Formats: sequence, C-alpha cells, structure tokens
Amino acid sequence: MSEFLTLRVAQEDDIGALDDLFQRSYSRLLSADYPPSVLIMAVPVIARAQPELVTSGLFYVVEQPDGVIVGAGGWSLHPPGGRPMRPGVGHLRHVATDPEATRRGVGKRLIDHVADVARGRGMTSLHCQSTLTGRSFYEAMGFVTIGEADLILRGGIGFRVLQMVRQL
Repeated sequence: MSEFLTLRVAQEDDIGALDDLFQRSYSRLLSADYPPSVLIMAVPVIARAQPELVTSGLFYVVEQPDGVIVGAGGWSLHPPGGRPMRPGVGHLRHVATDPEATRRGVGKRLIDHVADVARGRGMTSLHCQSTLTGRSFYEAMGFVTIGEADLILRGGIGFRVLQMVRQL
C-alpha cells in the first residue's frame, strides 16, 4: 500500500491540513489510553501544527495520490520545551497518522526517513516523547522507553508521555 504514497518536505501551506490530520488522529487514536477528561483539554492543544517546525525543512508529510495528507512527522536538533541541545541527539517531533491509514506503512516510512536524515546529519540517537498509545509502534521502530513524564499543557492539564530513545 505504501508504494502509492508520497513523502515530501512539509510546506507552510500544509498547516491547515496538518491541523486537521492531528485532530483526526489524536482525538480518535488516543481515546483508548487517556480518559475523556484529559483528551477534551489536551487535544485542542496538541493537535496544532507548529509553524516553526513545519517550515524547518525537517518536517515531512505523507500524501495519498489524491493529495490528502495521511501522515506527518519530523525531527529537530532542539528538544521540545526549550531544554538545551546535546551533540548527536535529534528529537522526533509531532508524528501522526490518519486513523484510516494506520497499518499501511505510513508511520514506518516517516520514521525510517527521519532516522536516515538525522543519521546523515551526524545524529547518533533520536529521542521522542511518545503518547501512551504510541508505545508499541515506537518499540517496533527500535525505540526503548527510558522514563515517563507528565507534560503540563496550557490550562494546567497533565498529559502522560513516555520518554523514548533509538540509537542510530
């Protein structure tokens, strides 16, 4: 199935479609692992494309032949939350797959591409903050859990994530 999909660098004019993708993905896929009281507050915050990330040249989209974006994700040298950079460490950022496109190779294609680009830029590891829902996917992609944390989102809502790492 993934041979009919196109992976490309995201552009600023993708932001609206990315907001839609994140909303569809997070509101549906996270519901098995987070209570409704958390999702109702968290999804509007986390389901927003980050313009500086989208336009960095390190954020990618996967499109169907009809141009519909069914996956997105990228990486950065800077960790989320303003923590300091570390040499050789890249940070996987804002990965999502359309609920109708799961198990079609979309996420794997994104992670493989990001890992190749990051390795080519001298990174020796990729770190990510995974949702509880994403744990098995990231483990299948070679990531290991190194800890858990509560992100404090706007409005003081705590959102449980897993700190994961993959050696490149």
